[in-house]
Amino acid sequence: MPRTATLLVLSDVHYASAAEQARGQYLELEDISHPLLRLLLQSYHRFVWMHRPLSQNYLLESCLGQAGPATMAVLNGDLACDTSSVGVSDDATLSSARECLAPLQERFGPNLRVTWGDHELGKINLSGVRGGMRLDSFHRVRNELKLPPFWRMEMGRYVLLGVASSLVALPVFNADTLPEERDEWEELRRQHLEEIRAAFKALKSAQRLLLFCHDPSALPFLLREPAVSARLPQLEQTFIGHLHSNLYLWQSRILAGMPVIPFLGHPVRRMSAALNEARHWKPFRIRLCPALAGIELLKDGGFYRVELDPEARRPARFQFQPLPR
Repeated sequence: MPRTATLLVLSDVHYASAAEQARGQYLELEDISHPLLRLLLQSYHRFVWMHRPLSQNYLLESCLGQAGPATMAVLNGDLACDTSSVGVSDDATLSSARECLAPLQERFGPNLRVTWGDHELGKINLSGVRGGMRLDSFHRVRNELKLPPFWRMEMGRYVLLGVASSLVALPVFNADTLPEERDEWEELRRQHLEEIRAAFKALKSAQRLLLFCHDPSALPFLLREPAVSARLPQLEQTFIGHLHSNLYLWQSRILAGMPVIPFLGHPVRRMSAALNEARHWKPFRIRLCPALAGIELLKDGGFYRVELDPEARRPARFQFQPLPR
C-alpha cells in the first residue's frame, strides 16, 4: 500500500448543458411579479451570489487540470444548475449531470464517489413558487446516473462515507415534496438511515473517518443517531458543500440557533429552520468545500486536495486550491 494517497474533493460544480443554458441566466426572476423584489433579487445575483451562473463549465476542466497527483475523487453534490428546480427529473438537468460526470469518470473510474446534493433531487427555488423534490429525480440519479445515495470507500485505516443530505434532513424539506409522494420519501429516508447506522456501527476502533454531506442541514439529524454520535471521536473531518463560500459558513455560525421564521415564504422558513439547528454542526468538525466558482462578491471558488496516510500515523492534510475566473 502506498505511503500516501491524494484525494480530490470538489463540490457545487453547477454544470449547465446546452439545454439548461437556453433557458436564460435567471429563470426564477420570471416568478416574481413585484418589480422592486425582482430588482433586488437580480442585484443580489449580479453582485453577490453569481453573475452568469450558467457560464461556469470551464471551471471543471480547470479543476481537473490542477488536480495534480490525485488518484481518487469525491464530488460532494450539486452537479447541475437545476434551472427547473425539480432535479434530474428534468431532462435538461439530467444532461447537465451526465456532462459533469463524464470527465471525472474518465479520469478516476471506480475511484470516483459522488454525494447527492439538493440540485440532483430538486427543491422549491428562492421565489417560493417553482420546483420541489421529485421521486422521479431520486430514481433517475440512482438508476440512470448509477449513483447510490449512500457510499463507502476504504483507504487503509481511513473510511470515507457519503450520505444524501436531502434524505437525512427530509423533515426540513417536507414541504418541498408532493403530498402524494411523501410516504415513499419517508420510506426511502428510513432505508437510508439504516444504511448509515450499519456503516457507523461497523467502524473498527482503529479506523479514522471522513464524512461527506452536501447540505449541513442534515448534520443535526445524524447527531441524534446513537450509532453516529458514538463514533464521532473517530471522525477527523466532515466535508460539506451547498454554502458556496466560507462567507456564508461564517454567517451560518453567527446565526446558529436563530428562531424559525414561519412567514416570508417556504424558502425562508426552510433556511431559518436549518440555521436554528446549526449549533449542532460543531461536533462534526466541518470543512466547507466551496463551489468551484465561489460567489460573485469574493470570487473565492476552488477545490481541495487531501493527502491521506493509509496507516493513519498522522492526520489527513487538507490543501485548498483556489480557482481563478
